[in-house]
Amino acid sequence: MKEISAALVRAQKEFGPALKTSTNPHFRNRYAALDACIEAVIDALNTNGIMLMQNTHPCEDGVIVETIFIHESGEQISGGKLHVPASKHDAQGYGSALTYARRYSLQAACGIAPEDDDGNHASKPAPQSQAAKAAPKPVAAKAPVAPKVIEGKPGAWQLKVSIEHSEPEQTFEEWVDLVRDAVALALEHAASESDVMAIFRNNKNIFDKVKESLPDYEAMLAMFTKAKKQFTQPPEEEA
Repeated sequence: MKEISAALVRAQKEFGPALKTSTNPHFRNRYAALDACIEAVIDALNTNGIMLMQNTHPCEDGVIVETIFIHESGEQISGGKLHVPASKHDAQGYGSALTYARRYSLQAACGIAPEDDDGNHASKPAPQSQAAKAAPKPVAAKAPVAPKVIEGKPGAWQLKVSIEHSEPEQTFEEWVDLVRDAVALALEHAASESDVMAIFRNNKNIFDKVKESLPDYEAMLAMFTKAKKQFTQPPEEEA
């Protein structure tokens, strides 16, 4: 594995950020779509003699994607298998789950992350006064821990939030992003008010964990409220 390992090191130095070019219709936030993730790494991989493959494996309740790097020498490395459940067992449900799985499998295998569109990485702290430097620092609150695996109640609207071979230092914020994407995907397929409520009830244990970050929990509640209104509000009468 000597040649492919060296080639991957060279390629990773050339990877770009996964640009957030798409907008989630439920959260109104931007995210890096599959094409943006591929664009961030494909040129660097190919230039260093590496082909990118994403294989699928048999799965009854969703999709399993495995990202594989194949070097021109014949050596290859697998990024591991990622399982994503399908919210509905039809072409659209499996297609959405496949896109989602390919996106996160590629990000994990390449070690890339979406761009910082809030500008946090570019900001610098203001200079501190001598008094501020001398003041004791407040004790930081303990950050919530991202669970490795968490599942709702078994059934049509069960959510399973887990990533195989994920980086051990995955943050709670990154885990919440996974939950938001999974909920958005489920609500896309909700066909009635009862479906919306079932998604919330069947996965309450997941949302209770999200509640450790109150702003994220409130944003998720707003998403459910908006989804519910499209089935409860009467259509506007024509003038």
